[in-house]
Amino acid sequence: MTTTVLVDDHVLVRKALAEQIESLGYAKVIAQFANGKELTEALLDGLDPELIILDLNMKEMNGVETSRWLKHHRPSVKVLILTMFETEFTLVQILQAGARGIVHKSAKSAELKTAIDNIVNDGFYYSNYTSSKLVGLIKDKTEGLKSLERVMLDDREIDFLKLVCSDKTYKEVAQELRLNPRAVDSLRDQLFVKLDVKSRVGLAMIALKHGIVPL
Repeated sequence: MTTTVLVDDHVLVRKALAEQIESLGYAKVIAQFANGKELTEALLDGLDPELIILDLNMKEMNGVETSRWLKHHRPSVKVLILTMFETEFTLVQILQAGARGIVHKSAKSAELKTAIDNIVNDGFYYSNYTSSKLVGLIKDKTEGLKSLERVMLDDREIDFLKLVCSDKTYKEVAQELRLNPRAVDSLRDQLFVKLDVKSRVGLAMIALKHGIVPL
């Protein structure tokens, strides 16, 4: 039996998913948490699962942030991401974070079973839809490179986008990021170009659309 941990901030979704997973017959849910912070604390206290299934969109340590932590602190643990967002940007962020697979939240039991089986036995799982999205990024060399450049954001850019969705002024954002205001202006302008938007509202819409901040 594959020892499995679920992390999702919706209790009913988590319980339903636990029942669904255990009905598969070869995975056992040994713990459930509401966010990545709770999970990491439990892992530091000795919890040792083989597989962790993470919701992407959580308010405290979301799926990408938690995957990054696991990549550095528990690299042997396999991670499967559940998401409602399957845009190119989201997929690249998840891959960069070290997750082994992605399943849409609307997936049926058969796909979930396939995903868990593939991750446990083969190391990775990506649906046909996910694979086609990734192939589309690199299909044409020139356009593929441009697309990848647009979606490859570093941690500072991600943090900036999160703060853009708050009511903080750019000056307060600079203080939060420990940057001078001019550096924040430069960061903002770079993202305008990279993400092809022209305003703070446009940046916020990108952050919401791609699950960087919860709806």
